[in-house]
This record gives sequence, structure tokens and C-alpha cells, in this order.
Amino acid sequence: QLQASGGGLVQSGGSLRLSCAASGFTFDSFEIGWFRQAPGKVLEGISCISSTGDTARYLDSVKGRFTVSRDNVKNTVYLQMDNLKSEDSAVYYCAARWGHITVTMWPSFYDYWGQGTLVTVSS
Repeated sequence: QLQASGGGLVQSGGSLRLSCAASGFTFDSFEIGWFRQAPGKVLEGISCISSTGDTARYLDSVKGRFTVSRDNVKNTVYLQMDNLKSEDSAVYYCAARWGHITVTMWPSFYDYWGQGTLVTVSS
């Protein structure tokens, strides 16, 4: 089970930290991805982190503003979002897939999904 939290309303330029808490599986064997979906838009991958935490990738539009990390003791992945923009407003989801040599942000490769958390950035 995955549970995303930490969303909310923030002003443009502000920060939020999302959390994805996992239970019921061997967390440190799973790659975790973050995804978002804005109204009327397709689901897009914005970040992912390998099972060990040593590899991470980001969507170009969030590079330098978002940072993904994980704590395998707490079974939690975090997405620190800084300098938020109105275009970051969306429902954010975390998902898990069995760890692979390469990481991916393609949603179709992920097997387990949490419920979303809404992020609204006001301009």
C-alpha cells in the first residue's frame, strides 16, 4: 500500500514536501515514481528514485526545483518541491515497481499506486 500526503495550497514561489509512505511490501526492493495529473492533461512522470536511492531522474520542467529522496528505514519517499509555479498545480501520485537496473518515469511501468494528493499553486 502506498499513501501520498503533503499536498495543499501554496503561493507561487513557495515550497511543499510530499511524502509517500509504504507498507505491506519490501520497500527497499522497489523503485518509486512521482507522477502528476492536471485537469484536462495526461498523467506525467515527474521524478523517480531507485530502490537504493542512488539514482534519481526528473522531468526537465522540475529539474533544479524538485528533489526526490527516500528513507528505507521509514519506508517513505519524499518529494521536496521548491519555487513552485502555477503550472505545477495538479494531483500528485506516487507509485512503485520492482527495482530494475534502470529507472523510469513512464507510468505504464509501475504496478502499485497510491491515492493522489492535491497541490494547488496560486499565482
